[in-house]
Amino acid sequence: MTRSPLPYRPCAGVMLVNAEKRVFVGQRIDHREHRWKDAWQMPQGGIDPGEDAETAAYRELEEETGIARQQVELIARASKDLRYDLPDELVGKVWGGRYCGQLQSWFLMRFHGEDSDIDLEAHKPEFSAWQWVEPHRLPELIVPFKRTLYEQLLEEFSEYLR
Repeated sequence: MTRSPLPYRPCAGVMLVNAEKRVFVGQRIDHREHRWKDAWQMPQGGIDPGEDAETAAYRELEEETGIARQQVELIARASKDLRYDLPDELVGKVWGGRYCGQLQSWFLMRFHGEDSDIDLEAHKPEFSAWQWVEPHRLPELIVPFKRTLYEQLLEEFSEYLR
């Protein structure tokens, strides 16, 4: 794969853990008819102009899961931003063709609410289903081009996931 001259999209992501230290993942609606229809991911999305990464993480979490900021506790922020490259066939086709991948700031948060507080339709739905999974399963559930990033996240937050 040749490195695209396009920039990376600034993004924030949340590894949300429950009391059992399982991680929230959602199945993306836009992958239903795609070869990655069985892929699951953690909440994440673009950072709006003028917004800092932490604020974006809380916003994305609420937009994608219905979970309010008051229902979570910030545990840690990744020591560095992580990035992934889009596969060649997606460069120029997603995000208006402006980016080659994402540069992501990640946050580990603990969920203090009830499963019934999770509402995938609270805003414009991005996930069709959700589940709590053991952290070690994350790399096998994500689309292949984000697998290394998820492995890095597991290493980054390993002390909190034991």
